[in-house]
Parts: sequence; structure tokens; C-alpha cells
Amino acid sequence: MSDGILGLSRRQLNGLGALACAGMMGFALYAQHGMGLDPCPLCVFQRVAVIGLGLLFLLAFLHGPGPTGARIYGALMLVPALAGMAVAGRQVWLQHLPEEEVPACGPGLDYMLDVFPLHEALAMVFEGSGECAETAWSFLGVSMAGWVFILLAGLLVFALW
Repeated sequence: MSDGILGLSRRQLNGLGALACAGMMGFALYAQHGMGLDPCPLCVFQRVAVIGLGLLFLLAFLHGPGPTGARIYGALMLVPALAGMAVAGRQVWLQHLPEEEVPACGPGLDYMLDVFPLHEALAMVFEGSGECAETAWSFLGVSMAGWVFILLAGLLVFALW
């Protein structure tokens, strides 16, 4: 039964979505451990969003839902995809601030989560810090956060299809 794109079944397409998320995480881990680019707090939240979206694609792949279930999975996939896009968008905005407007570097994410209540730590993360405004890697003039935004937007359209 081929009810999807390129003659692939909905189940196969969900599997491709899960593989795309795994590929994104694979590159993130390569960038961290192979290229020595430590993730900033906003990068960590982007990773959480990609993992969440990937898990939903994987569940949909394993479940093989019918049309109603596919709509439910698509709606659920909105949450991590939009959250990840919001975080990535915030980081891209920070990266394009003039140097004098970039927030000062703050404490690390582990420290903030250990010392402050969760809501305060999250507020501090989203205010941004100098490390989140750095563009340590880019491809075709687009930073890693920019690529995360683009890829999550594409996967969101794919999930809703």
C-alpha cells in the first residue's frame, strides 16, 4: 500500500523522518566530539527537540497508524518541531546582534539547573548568553542553528503531509 510520497507507505515515510532526526543528532555529536564544538544551552534544547521529534517519528513508524492516528501523530509532532524552531530562531537572532548588544556569557546549563529552580534556569537560557551568540560553524553562510531551524521546518511540513 503506497499512500505517500514517491510511492512509499506512511510507515516508511515515518521511518525516513526518524532517520533524518537521527542524522541530525549524529552530526551534532560529530560536531561536539569530532570537531570540538561544545553545545551552548540553546543548542542543548534544540537537541532535545530533535530527539523528541525523532521519537515521535519512530513511534509512528512502529505503530503504523491509520489516517486518524497519522493526524494525531502529526499534531503531536508540532510540539517538538515548533519548540525546536523557536529555540533555533532565538539563537539565530542572538547570532545576528551587533557585538555591543550580545549578552554577557552566563553560567553553564548544568550549573543553572543545579542551582536555580527550573523556570528561572529556563528564563536565563532563553535570555541568551555570549556563548549562544557565537557562530562557530556555518555551511553556505548559514549557522548550525539556522540549519536546525530549516531542517525542523522541513520535517514539520513532512510530518503534517
